Amino acid sequence: MKKKLSFIITVFLMMSILVLSACAGGDSEGDGKVGGITFYSPETPDMTKELGKKFEELHGGSVNVQYAGTNILVNRMMAEKDNPQGDVWYGGGGILPFEAAAEKGIIGAYVPDIANGWDTVEDGIKVKHQDGKYVGVEVFVLGFAYNTELVKEDEAPKTWDDLLDPKWKGKIQFPNPAASGTATLMVLNQMMQRGEAEGWDYFKKLVDQASSMPDSGSAPTKAVSMGEAHIGVGFDFMAYEQKANGESVDFVVPDKTPILVNPVSIVEGGPNPEGGKKLIDFLLSKDGQQILANWYHIPINPDVESKTPLTLEGVKSHAVDLDIDWVNDNYDRVRNEWKDKFQ
Repeated sequence: MKKKLSFIITVFLMMSILVLSACAGGDSEGDGKVGGITFYSPETPDMTKELGKKFEELHGGSVNVQYAGTNILVNRMMAEKDNPQGDVWYGGGGILPFEAAAEKGIIGAYVPDIANGWDTVEDGIKVKHQDGKYVGVEVFVLGFAYNTELVKEDEAPKTWDDLLDPKWKGKIQFPNPAASGTATLMVLNQMMQRGEAEGWDYFKKLVDQASSMPDSGSAPTKAVSMGEAHIGVGFDFMAYEQKANGESVDFVVPDKTPILVNPVSIVEGGPNPEGGKKLIDFLLSKDGQQILANWYHIPINPDVESKTPLTLEGVKSHAVDLDIDWVNDNYDRVRNEWKDKFQ
């Protein structure tokens, strides 16, 4: 009787292990194609889910979108470093968090075939990591949204210095650099272009011009759409989404400004690396790029037409050369100095 009971328990345990293995996300054979892929992203949830559904439609498998802010996702990947749970990380407002992550050992190297021929830096824009730790999937431009009912096109600011014109006093919003990565990029860029002493002087004047400095990177553009501000500093797609929704908003690409790719990376040691690589391939394919374009992002694939007036070819002459090593070395210090000076 004891032998029979032991045999039944053994069979039950073996069946349980088989069931659990079949359900595991990292099993690339689980659904006959690519298995389950865990997709970390801070980008617009509806857009990211649309990307996942289109991938499933074309390639099978299942894409589990895990949405959270960039810093939260990075902290999660650090906490999971000894037992990674994610497969792909896409988006973070540009390359800066990916540059930092490359030093932390949480993202792996993978360059899709379409990006193999790219130089690391193209026309002043870093489009992929020198060791293949990330590759850009779209282009973000930092510039000025303006309300077309309050500001005529020819009167809108065209340079960063134009924001200091007395006519804009009390009519500008930009995000709080202590909270927003978008605004931190703005501050770091001005420090690199002007030098720190002149850069801090510039921001002392700009703070006096501003009516508000909200914590959210997209809030100034929304304020422009509602007529609460004449000018708002933000990324291009924020303005063009508002414009497409019928709001009185347009966008200026400043003469010299940060233009960054928004990257994607494979998670180092993730449970389904082959599925993750296929998802990255998809993001750079025409199908994936078209979804990004439909959400008013500038696609990096030249075969896909942007839904906005902006294209990579058209904006690259505006790009400033960002010293990424300087950014990595000074990111936290500059943000802390901002808090000390202006909060």
